[in-house]
Amino acid sequence: MARLAAEGVETLPVANTWDGHGKPVNQLSKGEVNVVVGYLHKIIPTEEARTSMFDLMLDNMLAACKAYGIPVLLIAPANLRDKAKKLLGETRPNAHVVAPEELEAQIRKYL
Repeated sequence: MARLAAEGVETLPVANTWDGHGKPVNQLSKGEVNVVVGYLHKIIPTEEARTSMFDLMLDNMLAACKAYGIPVLLIAPANLRDKAKKLLGETRPNAHVVAPEELEAQIRKYL
């Protein structure tokens, strides 16, 4: 991310609904960003905050990305990719789990 920013690629900190940092993902507008990038933990609440409504909460958080076709790259170690995908479920086809070493190449696909 730092390399891309140094090259002049604009970045925008993206927030979830509970930490209050950045712009909430569900408030993105069409054409505002090419790709959303974040750590997996930014969209997975703590165990105590998870409920049976987790899937609905996640769908609401990523609704703008789905509506506008914005790909979501979620960073997680390569050896935990399958566990991360299981957490996300099958209903999020625009969300991709990416290892840190793959991140820059994956981001560049969408620029």
